[in-house]
Amino acid sequence: MLRTFVTHNPEDLEAYFGRALPELLRIAEVVLNPLDRDLTTPELIEHAATCDVVIAHRSTPGESTLFSGCERLLAFLRTAVDISTVDVGAASRNGVLVAHADKSFVPSTAEIALALMLDLARNVSESTVDYRRGVDPPQRPGFQLRGKVAGLIGYGAIARYLADALRSLGVEVVVTDPYVDAGVDGFRQVGLSELLGRSDFVLPLAASTPETEHLIDDAALALMRPGAMLVNVSRGELLDEDAVGRALDSGHLAGLGMDVGCATDQRPSAALATRPGVVSTPHLGGLTPENADAQAMSAVEQVRALTIGELPPRSVNPDAASRLRAWWTA
Repeated sequence: MLRTFVTHNPEDLEAYFGRALPELLRIAEVVLNPLDRDLTTPELIEHAATCDVVIAHRSTPGESTLFSGCERLLAFLRTAVDISTVDVGAASRNGVLVAHADKSFVPSTAEIALALMLDLARNVSESTVDYRRGVDPPQRPGFQLRGKVAGLIGYGAIARYLADALRSLGVEVVVTDPYVDAGVDGFRQVGLSELLGRSDFVLPLAASTPETEHLIDDAALALMRPGAMLVNVSRGELLDEDAVGRALDSGHLAGLGMDVGCATDQRPSAALATRPGVVSTPHLGGLTPENADAQAMSAVEQVRALTIGELPPRSVNPDAASRLRAWWTA
């Protein structure tokens, strides 16, 4: 059996991997994170030194020292799609396979974007907090989504799912994406400046790249119509948080909904989350049983493939997996 180390801390193990763990135990010798928190890379090297596979929670980086320091390691399997914190080059130089999970998070993440939009529109959280404090809430005026314009920056899987849901609610959807034509699905494709100027809600759903870092900055916010709202469920680094704070303070930006940010594990930072007019959730977009189980089981599927001499699905660097090939032929 492959000796497999699961990096999830106890809280994350229960939430994200608990239901898949019995399946993994049937096909692998499993070693669990012994601490009640995320491991540092030196700690991970220490605890996983005798393991063949690492199944990594999204908060576990794959740093270069891990791949050089764990000489027995054959594969690093991320139970998330994002591998931006994995040094794939270092893994390849050391002959370690890297693979990621399936995109099972799409419905869950699109739905939390919709939830944040509805909360901002109808002041759900503010009124709920008042009632829980024993305060009679004021009649805060809201607005309906029907007839509003939502601008989607990027037209990947989440945007496509969300666009259909918004259209069913009577929301006009406009899209900007230099690589994908949303017109084939009946949505109007516009330039970024026009999208920012027309939209009541702006949702940056672009991939995180050096080009999209701080995509929403002072200049972009200035182009947004006064009183518009911003919702981010993609990556925290898409927003220049200082610029967003200034736009909230001035009233130019009427509200912000965020499930991601620049704090630990992509959670919203306190600097924005504690401001009036902000609705924040702690990176819950993929935290549904449906998605958590699917991503955990994708790692089990990958371990099963490794044990029978097959490259697992969603491998990133299969040609560089020299350690794995040597293990298969030993």
